Amino acid sequence: MTTPRIIGVELSGDASLPLLLVGPSLGTSATTLWSAVAAELASDFHVVGWNLPGHDGGPVGEAFTMAELAEGVLAFARGVCEARGDDTIGFAYAGDSVGGAVGLQLALDAPDAVRSVVVLCTGAKIGEESMWRERAATVRASGTPVMVSGSAQRWFTPGFLEREPAVGAALLHVLQGADAEGYAQVCEALAVFDVRDRLGEISVPVLAVAGSYDAATPPEKLEEIADGVPNGRLLLLDDVAHLAPAESPAEVSSAIRALNDATAPSERSQSAQIGDGADPYDRGMAVRRAVLGDAHVDRATARADELTRPFQELITRYAWGEVWGRDVLDRRSRSMITLALLAALGHDGELAMHVRAALRNGLSREEIAEVLIHTGVYAGVPVSNSALSVMQSVFAEHDPES
Repeated sequence: MTTPRIIGVELSGDASLPLLLVGPSLGTSATTLWSAVAAELASDFHVVGWNLPGHDGGPVGEAFTMAELAEGVLAFARGVCEARGDDTIGFAYAGDSVGGAVGLQLALDAPDAVRSVVVLCTGAKIGEESMWRERAATVRASGTPVMVSGSAQRWFTPGFLEREPAVGAALLHVLQGADAEGYAQVCEALAVFDVRDRLGEISVPVLAVAGSYDAATPPEKLEEIADGVPNGRLLLLDDVAHLAPAESPAEVSSAIRALNDATAPSERSQSAQIGDGADPYDRGMAVRRAVLGDAHVDRATARADELTRPFQELITRYAWGEVWGRDVLDRRSRSMITLALLAALGHDGELAMHVRAALRNGLSREEIAEVLIHTGVYAGVPVSNSALSVMQSVFAEHDPES
């Protein structure tokens, strides 16, 4: 057993932004799995992906354990941080399937380096040892092309390959071209991977993202992680199977952004940390940017003149600093309350803005719709009808086909 040498690829952003390291699923590459999410996060993070041994040009060496694979990823991250000129090694992490398992291992072995972890479609133990041993033997005997048909069924929800043929073809192409020995070594590492009894040791924030159609790592696997990690939370994505970053990039990017907004403010907000000691205006500006995004806040402040600037300062100090800046409720809860009130009062312009904010705060589309449907019970059916229309318009902004 030895620590594998890991190589990777820069996906978006630059070294002035916080580092986000992303990991692939077995049979995929960082580029094919994470490019759409990276594009969504280009203004928030320097997104760098790593590749499994034997995948998309990754070198193949000797057999390894999951702990040794995580050591290799940590060494890769150290090199990225040195190239960025960072004083210390530190990064946010997101990974799908085996990439998520590596995230759990990193959180256990390198808590000082890992600031937050988003694990998608994975488990603290994935499958049974015998299954992985058999798959490794099959691939060594017949090559990775033998896995394409079964993976196409496991990876995607029904109809996805017809809706997104280019995305699906790119992912399956990487699988078909993966080195058989590299693929088999990952299978054997997964065969003995089991950190279920160590989840309570993880100190960093963890978001566990499950796909409702995922048969390989069903939602209960992610619920087990969310329940076992002291600072863990579960997010269930509808109409998603095993490759959430490819199937639902907008929701995955929103979830990553929301978790890290709450735990690791961007460099732009470093001078105005959200805390009891900060000036209410500075605290409010930091929260306002985290919830609404820099682009929105920059537009609002740029439009202000001598007559309207006092109002901009008032809402920044009062609404965002004194109210949104309180820590009694988390931002997801405040987003849900705000959506319901704006819908009930018929403030459609503000409602659209806060639907976008809710996505940034980690609410799924289904959760947003549920809030607006629930509001109609108490505020009237026409309220929900109008609010759901506003919601659909906002979601259409995120869907290129629309």
